[in-house]
Amino acid sequence: MSTSLNEPAAAPAKGIFASAKQNFGDLFRWRQRVSVTNSFGETYTEWQYPTPLENPISLLAQLSIKGWVFFIVGLLAWLADAFDFHAISIQTVKFSEYFNTSKTNITTAITLTLLLRSVGAAIFGLAGDRFGRKWPMVGNLIILGCLQIATIYSKNFQQFLAVRSLFGLFMGGVYGNAIAMALENCPVNARGLMSGILQQGYSMGYVIAACANLGVGGASDSWKTVFWIGAGLSLGVGVIRMLLPESNQFIEAKKIGKKGITAHAFWVQTRKMIRLEWRMVIYCCILMSWFTYISHVTQDSYTTFLLTSKGLDNAASSRASILMQAGACFGTMTMGYISQFVGRRRSMVVAALISGALIPAWILPTTERGLSAAGFFLQFFVQGSWGAVPIHLNELSPPAFRSVFPGLTYQIGNLVSSPSTEIVSAISASINVSGPGGKPVPAYGPTMGVATAIIILGIVFTTAVGPEKRGRHFELEAAAGATIEDAKALEDGLTPADSDAGSSKEKRRGIEDEN
Repeated sequence: MSTSLNEPAAAPAKGIFASAKQNFGDLFRWRQRVSVTNSFGETYTEWQYPTPLENPISLLAQLSIKGWVFFIVGLLAWLADAFDFHAISIQTVKFSEYFNTSKTNITTAITLTLLLRSVGAAIFGLAGDRFGRKWPMVGNLIILGCLQIATIYSKNFQQFLAVRSLFGLFMGGVYGNAIAMALENCPVNARGLMSGILQQGYSMGYVIAACANLGVGGASDSWKTVFWIGAGLSLGVGVIRMLLPESNQFIEAKKIGKKGITAHAFWVQTRKMIRLEWRMVIYCCILMSWFTYISHVTQDSYTTFLLTSKGLDNAASSRASILMQAGACFGTMTMGYISQFVGRRRSMVVAALISGALIPAWILPTTERGLSAAGFFLQFFVQGSWGAVPIHLNELSPPAFRSVFPGLTYQIGNLVSSPSTEIVSAISASINVSGPGGKPVPAYGPTMGVATAIIILGIVFTTAVGPEKRGRHFELEAAAGATIEDAKALEDGLTPADSDAGSSKEKRRGIEDEN
């Protein structure tokens, strides 16, 4: 029997309430509770100190050229997805004028997009785990580009809503495949930093959309030019992904002589995953509901808030929005990097609490400079709390389902939070507050401030009682349903590792895997 120099720890608690209590207590312990499987196949739990922070430049240098290519394409796919989504929210006033309808009706398009994203996440996430990351992502991006063009040629508001509904369906499949492809090729100790950089894609998409909006001017039909840019981004990234090979997970499955990923084996393993991991699925859906709520509440109506409540013009509101998202870019990278040392949950909780303290400074200023500065720092910590989310979801997900699990839980969170922009717009329009010069204006500031404070409390509580599996070696697992033998083993209640001790068990020997 092998021994460990680390102090033994109690095994992970069983049951929802016992696990929540243990997880909450662990949040205040510097050392991490880790379940380890040694070279003899014995599993025990011990306390481990976090690895020291490493120079971020040296971490970036650890990625191979191929790893960088996959990561950049995943980042670009997420960026294009975010650009396409934010092209609506930052131009709400333009769409309202163009289609001669209310701003609340325009936000219905955002709601419909978010509602159908969970369906797309399920369909294309399962396809990514069944057939590989490549072609589901290519299909998503090409169709998204075509739907951007279809939006431009919508003749009335009803056609616009119909196209945006389809847009949500295909947008939903991008996130899961993008983050799985980007992070599975990164070294374990660099994943916190790379997760933060990857999450920048969301903010970068917003920044580029805001820059495009600033460049085309404030005319009511200028939104069409922004959508042409979005179509070019989606189609371009889709073509680039088409030229790259399949992910390593599926290539390695073929190299070691597997018979292929069969439909029967895949669905057997999928059913088993759902049966064993349903609690984790529900937890991650709740967590992502809070996180997507805070993103939509603090961002989707922000430009409208600046235009209607603060009296800024299109150029000034665009500049303020760009600076706000620049803060988000720095925040996701910084907090993602720190999460590798302090832990995923601690980085999320601390960033969320600091953003809550900044709410008054975010909504009270009256000048462009004050609003820009406050927006920068608020989004630094709001999106900073998001920095560890991509890798956190990958580490919590069943290893063979890292396309569908993160994508579906994230998009179900979007489904739950989908009415947020519409709710904020409706409440704000029904209440007036004193604006510039004492003129009554919609109460966007107070509405967004109160909603953000409530959401932050939800994020802190849900994260504090939830699990963490920082440092998990998910990249050593085989693809879902990789063999007929695995499917038979699963039907007998075994894992693929139990039925193939000569291969996957040898590969994982000596590797620490948190349960």
